Amino acid sequence: MKQNIGFIGLGLMGAAMVEQLQGAGYPLTVLANRSRKAVDDAVSRGAHEAKTAREVALNSDMVMLCMDTSASVESRMLGEEGVIAGLGAGKVVIDFGTSLPESTRRLGAMVGQVGASMIDAPLGRTPAHAREGKLNIMASGDRFAFDGVKDVLDVLGENVFYLGELGTGHTIKLINNFFGMTTACAMAEAFATAERAGLDTDQLYDVMSSGPLHSGMMDFVAAYALRDDPDQVEFSIRNARKDIAYYVSMTDALGIPSVISPGTKQAFGVAAGLGYGDRHVSEMLALFRELNGGR
Repeated sequence: MKQNIGFIGLGLMGAAMVEQLQGAGYPLTVLANRSRKAVDDAVSRGAHEAKTAREVALNSDMVMLCMDTSASVESRMLGEEGVIAGLGAGKVVIDFGTSLPESTRRLGAMVGQVGASMIDAPLGRTPAHAREGKLNIMASGDRFAFDGVKDVLDVLGENVFYLGELGTGHTIKLINNFFGMTTACAMAEAFATAERAGLDTDQLYDVMSSGPLHSGMMDFVAAYALRDDPDQVEFSIRNARKDIAYYVSMTDALGIPSVISPGTKQAFGVAAGLGYGDRHVSEMLALFRELNGGR
């Protein structure tokens, strides 16, 4: 018997994950958040649509959330119609979003009070990988609960990591995204500077990618710079700005300085302020072109 799965947050990533789970034969209960089409598509494939997060939890062995912010997760978890109100002994909540570790641990304690378990399992890679079951999943929390849902995580992920106590996954994800988004900004500025200097950007890429600087993020930005393809990484500038802000908040909570992240945060903040928020991260190049006075 396959576990009953509840899923809240059918955005680009969540919708792809739901499709993958349904393809593997898991019965799903879904809850509309913003994307009506994704919910309708899931229902057309056999999912049940719930009216509240509590109903999702009541009908599910595990509840998955794939949402944009800690505030969004908390809004679905708490209250009389929240997930926690519908949980019972042995049920598991999995937060696939990128959340603040402190929020995750607070929610985990409340989940534990009703006999359930919480796992934070933020994701790496893109919605295209989700549709193929090839995500990177950074899971942490109670080991017994993790072992109980590992078969489901394996349907979604090519690389499923168990990382330790609750909140560890979100901590590592924020560090990962700080590094990735800083690399994206640096590469975008590098291409914009090369264009302003009158260089052949294909030559710039050939030189930089032949050495230790080469990375997947470099190639994502290069796809936009060299082929006008911004969709190799389907991750918005608005979400990148949020993740960097969470990283800064986390380092502040740890009482340690972060010298580099304020610059990355400022770059994404400027981009969002100038109307680039819904564009993909690789399009930070367009921002730097604008700041440089044009292409």
